[in-house]
Amino acid sequence: MTPTSPGLLLTILSFILVIGPLVFVHEMGHYLVGRLFGVKAETFSIGFGREVAGWTDRRGTRWKVGWLPLGGYVKFKGEMVPGGDTVAPLSTLPPSERVERFDAKPAWQRFLIVLAGPLTNFIVAILIFIALFSMTGLPTTPAVVGQTVPGGAAEKAGLQANDRILAIGGGRIETFAELADTVRLRPDQPLRLTVERGGRTFDLSVTPSRSVERGQSLGTLGVVSRPMVWEKGGPAAVVKAAFRQTGDVVETMIVYLRQIVTGARPASEMGGPLKIAELSGEQVSAGWLNFAVFAALISINLGFMNLLPVPILDGGYLVLYAIEALRRRPVPAAVQETALRIGLAALVMLTVFVTANDLASFGLFRNLRGLIG
Repeated sequence: MTPTSPGLLLTILSFILVIGPLVFVHEMGHYLVGRLFGVKAETFSIGFGREVAGWTDRRGTRWKVGWLPLGGYVKFKGEMVPGGDTVAPLSTLPPSERVERFDAKPAWQRFLIVLAGPLTNFIVAILIFIALFSMTGLPTTPAVVGQTVPGGAAEKAGLQANDRILAIGGGRIETFAELADTVRLRPDQPLRLTVERGGRTFDLSVTPSRSVERGQSLGTLGVVSRPMVWEKGGPAAVVKAAFRQTGDVVETMIVYLRQIVTGARPASEMGGPLKIAELSGEQVSAGWLNFAVFAALISINLGFMNLLPVPILDGGYLVLYAIEALRRRPVPAAVQETALRIGLAALVMLTVFVTANDLASFGLFRNLRGLIG
């Protein structure tokens, strides 16, 4: 279904509808595992900035909503944050104080508390895919060429109707969706296809053409699939497909990030919160099915990005706790503080950069240049 352009109000509401619950379950993952290990949560916040609503529960946790709905956090007692207060050495604190502190827990418990947030996002995505596949069936359209587009990359390379693509670069391909996903990420990159035609198998080299859609460079072969096939599957098949779909999305993100780092894909294609807001509004307009798939993709994105080994993100903390486990003593507080400050600065700069990309994709800077003359 083709998305339609939503109004501003629908875009804002749909963005909150996507980001709010996904941030909540992410932070709830941290919170619940922290509770499991007896750590006190001082603050549970959805959104940043000034509090617009909140309450304090009987355990002393402040639950609140910030005015800027771009994330959230759980602040555990004794957790180090950039610019946080310096606390007395743990050995000087009474047992009743140490038992509920984050920094008094073993490294493996702190590791699991931090890991629980991204892991919860992956679980949510898997559950969404399980629900969708249970209702719609499994996408099993075979990787068979229905027809080639005249003058397209596939026709030039010698692909013909009814050719079955068995593998790309040695990696097995079973469905047309897998073929499309692999090609889409590799514009202008020569690919080795293993093709079955008339009972014989051979290799064929093809270079996907580059097209630009919504500011993203995409690879296209110029082939059309046969009619779509959806098959009902049992519980085991549905769960397996959901895990596989989540893994495929993560793999796509890894390839995309590697292309950005190596320069194979321009950094200007990186999107930010404004682009997510725009897309969420369009997917709501396209129907609940599109919106559910989009929510699953954003949930995976949140989990994946938070696992990157960047200080201030969950992945950065995981690296610190892994180092602590190997050294059998904590990383010096000064080193942690410096790393977190650097990570925070990098995150702020990245946010500014991707927001500028979003504004550029909306034509803001082009329009400003036109106004200036």
